[in-house]
Amino acid sequence: MKVSVGQFNPSADVAGNLATMRRLSAAAAQEGSKLILFPEEAMFSVGKVVGDFAAAVDAQWTTFVQGLSLTAADTGIAILAGGYESSGEARPYNTVVAVDADGEILGTYRKLHLYDAFSYQESNRIKPSDKGITVVEIGGFKVGIMTCYDIRFPEMARTLALSGADLICVSAAWFKGEHKVDHWETLLKARAIENTVWMAAAGTSSDHCIGHSVILDPMGLPVDFLEEEAEGLATADVTHRRIEEVREFLPVLRNRRFESSSVVAPVA
Repeated sequence: MKVSVGQFNPSADVAGNLATMRRLSAAAAQEGSKLILFPEEAMFSVGKVVGDFAAAVDAQWTTFVQGLSLTAADTGIAILAGGYESSGEARPYNTVVAVDADGEILGTYRKLHLYDAFSYQESNRIKPSDKGITVVEIGGFKVGIMTCYDIRFPEMARTLALSGADLICVSAAWFKGEHKVDHWETLLKARAIENTVWMAAAGTSSDHCIGHSVILDPMGLPVDFLEEEAEGLATADVTHRRIEEVREFLPVLRNRRFESSSVVAPVA
């Protein structure tokens, strides 16, 4: 299955962002892709919203989801994209929506690990997930979903892999900073290698985010990638055969000796 990642710089205008995603989705479909992944905040960038953020989410979430469904159905490609979902409280969820090529909602993933690090407090505005991991099926592949900071938590990627994920999609707005590109690239490669799965990561391109969208094979090798391009696509042919080849000589999932719950030895 051909998979694309679409990199762009979301504005505060949901309609404009949807138009960008429609253009990139159509281009990916022309390349033969069956799935396109977009960044975190593809709905709109929290830093660019004027006025009350939660009110903007309440007003625009349904429009965003419906727009993704229409784009998927019109272009014939499944879409994963990040946005902000109303929670019924002051803090909305940071949510990735998965839509199939017919425009039907396959599922949603609410961000588990909020970015309370590097002097930033995402939890001041966002409510953490209350529903755990999400794995959806697209084109005969099981697709696990992560958002940005989630990739710093290896147990989450391992849980997705043990739940059958062949491909893990990471929707991100990875902040710039010292060593941040190195961290991004290293963590994505590690998650691919230690779980022998495909990784696709879509990064926001903006003044404060790194871009650097990429698709990695189960050995952690980049098959296609972008750097700081304002807008673009990276595309790769994701196959079950490559997973099987790698797991034949690198059977880490089969060789593991403990479940995640038994990592810490009891204190005597």
